[in-house]
Amino acid sequence: MRGVAIIGIGCTKVGEHWDKSLRDLAVEASLRAMEDAGLYDADYVLVGNMMSGYLQNQEHLGALVADSLGLQGAGAAKVEAACASGGMAVHMGCQLIASGAADSVLVVGAEKMTDATTPEVTKALAMAEDQEYSAYTGASFIGLNALVARAYMKAYGVEPEDMALFSVICHKHALDNEFAQFRFPITVEAVMNSPIVADPLHLLECAGIGDGAAAVLLASLDGARKIADAPVELLASTVSTDKFSLHQRDDLTSFKAARASAEAAFRRAGLRAEDIDVLEVHDASSALGLIALEDLGFAERGKAAELIRDGGIEIGGRIPTNTFGGLKARGHPVGATGVYQIVELTRQLRGEAGKNQVGGAERGYAQNIGGAGTTITAHILGRVD
Repeated sequence: MRGVAIIGIGCTKVGEHWDKSLRDLAVEASLRAMEDAGLYDADYVLVGNMMSGYLQNQEHLGALVADSLGLQGAGAAKVEAACASGGMAVHMGCQLIASGAADSVLVVGAEKMTDATTPEVTKALAMAEDQEYSAYTGASFIGLNALVARAYMKAYGVEPEDMALFSVICHKHALDNEFAQFRFPITVEAVMNSPIVADPLHLLECAGIGDGAAAVLLASLDGARKIADAPVELLASTVSTDKFSLHQRDDLTSFKAARASAEAAFRRAGLRAEDIDVLEVHDASSALGLIALEDLGFAERGKAAELIRDGGIEIGGRIPTNTFGGLKARGHPVGATGVYQIVELTRQLRGEAGKNQVGGAERGYAQNIGGAGTTITAHILGRVD
């Protein structure tokens, strides 16, 4: 199996893009990635997206984006795994390169959500759950997050303020991210005073609705050394799934797929949690941020709040986390989120993160979740010297 490297990255700002279509966003991010690499070609185009069929009445995104980029003849496909669509697209791109089936793969994640009403987006997100046994009851996706949060708080005596602090730090990190949707500071008090979305979760600790696209151009490691001045290697790319719905599981305070994908990724990379310098986790709600820190081995079970209170996830802390704002503050255009994470880790490992730079960062980890912990991808990146 060949080594896989990232030779180009690009993204759009996350926000309300009333003047741009889903195709426009995907093309903009893709062109930025190709310009960054100095390579305007790809053997395959993979598009991570969850909701285009429902929100835009548009499928066949792979060929649509390839054609729009002038890449007729390239293999192309849409990759869907709910909110993990972006991470899964990167994973599939890695397999194409590693196997020798392709020498270059453009992976772009894109989602256009703000053209729809909030009820329409809520219904679309619920498609990540079992329609026959969960969604038909009226359970929203944030409602499922709330069940997880409530179970976690009860099991470990975690207070709402402990969870809120995770989102406060994400907003702090987003202040200097030009691509972030919510570039303003918040306080724990502000979170606790914001409206309850689904008890116990407040508005200011849940990811919002936004449009955006992010892209990475992948190549073999040997090829990347010839093309790029500073390629970043994908040391591991893994994916795992769990029982489909929360009601089928014995424990709501930990995600089996997170632990399994992490164990496989660390084994493949020959690393441990303590070897990671910068971390991206899937904080669709604050509670998921705390649980991720524990599932991935960065905090003991039930102790993530202590790590956060001690400044451990801030830039300069023990394990800087979501250093560009995460889902909460950078934004969560769902099919693109997993690719944004890879773009941001690449910036860190290249030393291009500006005021968000983690000093001496050599290895990064990205976790992308689809559904309520149902499908989880893991990527470990390493700087190539």
